[in-house]
Amino acid sequence: MKSLAAFAFLALASPALASPPAGFEQRVEQLRTNYGAPGVSIAIVEDGRPTLARGWGVREIGKPDPVGPDTIFGTGSTGKAFTVAALAILVDEGKLKWDDKVIDHMPDFRLWDPWVTREMTVRDLLVHRSGLGLGAGDLMFVPNSDLSRKETVRRLRFIKPATSFRSAYAYDNVLYMVAGQLIEEVSGETWEHFMHAHVFAPLGMTHSTNSDAEFQSTADRAHPHGRFDGAIVGLGRQQPYDGNATLAGNAAPAGGLAISANDMTHWLLTQLGHGQIAGSNTRLFSATQSNQMWSPVIIQPIDPRPPEFAATQPNFYTYALGWDVQDYRGTKILWHGGAVFGSLTAVALIPDKNVGFSIAVNSEEGEIVRGLMYELLDHYLGLPAGGWPEKYHAYKQARLAEAAKLVGSQQAKPARVGPSLPLNRYSGDYVDPWYGTIKVRRSGSNLSIEFPHSTGMDSVLIHHQYDTFRTQPALRWIEPAYVTFSIDADGKVDRVRMKPVSPLADFSFDYQDLDFTPVAVAGGKE
Repeated sequence: MKSLAAFAFLALASPALASPPAGFEQRVEQLRTNYGAPGVSIAIVEDGRPTLARGWGVREIGKPDPVGPDTIFGTGSTGKAFTVAALAILVDEGKLKWDDKVIDHMPDFRLWDPWVTREMTVRDLLVHRSGLGLGAGDLMFVPNSDLSRKETVRRLRFIKPATSFRSAYAYDNVLYMVAGQLIEEVSGETWEHFMHAHVFAPLGMTHSTNSDAEFQSTADRAHPHGRFDGAIVGLGRQQPYDGNATLAGNAAPAGGLAISANDMTHWLLTQLGHGQIAGSNTRLFSATQSNQMWSPVIIQPIDPRPPEFAATQPNFYTYALGWDVQDYRGTKILWHGGAVFGSLTAVALIPDKNVGFSIAVNSEEGEIVRGLMYELLDHYLGLPAGGWPEKYHAYKQARLAEAAKLVGSQQAKPARVGPSLPLNRYSGDYVDPWYGTIKVRRSGSNLSIEFPHSTGMDSVLIHHQYDTFRTQPALRWIEPAYVTFSIDADGKVDRVRMKPVSPLADFSFDYQDLDFTPVAVAGGKE
């Protein structure tokens, strides 16, 4: 769901070759220590059997509890494929079809454009071609929300599209919320119950959760960590997130699972078995549905990569149902990256080699995840080691330093002009059609801003320049934003806009999509 890093994954092992390379486990520990990740969890399956399922490091920094094969890690958007598998089960049962119109099963479903509402299919929900912009609506669950899933789905009708329907690829999370609600509407079971009863249980995934409450109540869990006491989020010392870093909540169908290495081997084997549950005569879903899930639907753009990563650039890059499908030097792979606050995961399948793997960290050191994936790839394809973790670490640090320098220069040289009005005249309630209401108030010598639907977002507003202020969130891992008040001809605030301060802010902090107007003008919607 939340994409803190965009992962690229490639072909893995040939069954004719050995399991992970000699010294691989020591290499993982070396990278974990060098880059400061508290814990790592890796699962690999080859030729119908697990060949690795273990953990490294600790569940929480400063505490001795080790990461083991049953320690659960937040897996982010890799969970989208699980929601698709749940839908596949319903398709096999004849309760819906991939090309059914969503509105036929959910009569209250609406998007901005009535024609798109009428034409959107179940398949469309899953492949990021709706016309919504990148990460549109994510602030309805980022960093958390008190909105129900049903209410969040209802609000999608107020989000303006960025492109026409089915014309372009733009990654979203909110339509997987719709998919989760669709499962409830069709099956009569909540998405959470359906996942436990019809996916986890048949696969024997006894160390997996699909709600934040369940995750928090599990003792053997990897606590999320991040760096947020530096110049920008992503820099500073490693530290645990506090309890407000949730696993998606209302958006759990888009990325709210937590899974152990042992449990992940069951999922990988079932995927590579085209729905056949390993070691049994039963299926989770049919081979027909497996083919549907793996078949590319939309082309993704391929951006040129820096010279040091040229070998990783695919020739084709597509999206299927919950899976990216691409090539690596002529080998077809399916993969998906996952990111929630303080945890990163990747899951990859190489069908031609009958190999699958996952790797997770309970921090935001994406260079470990991405780098080790390429390192394993090179080993299994008989290629020389590329030093991928080191290359990605250097690239990441350079980007962070550049972004910190830019933000620092913005803060150091604002125009010494404004604000236009006395602070109390900015006070009021402002509403955005899809997000809801914010509250701006005078707070001592400053203003404050409250986000009633998102605990932890509340902030002091520090004057920046003109009629623009900067948030200073109480929770330091929340991306700061510029808040700009537009003043009408009568000297009254008639609009409030926002945008992230950091150029590297995760796209789920989609402040730029908000358009607030005074509640009295907008009619007082909540």
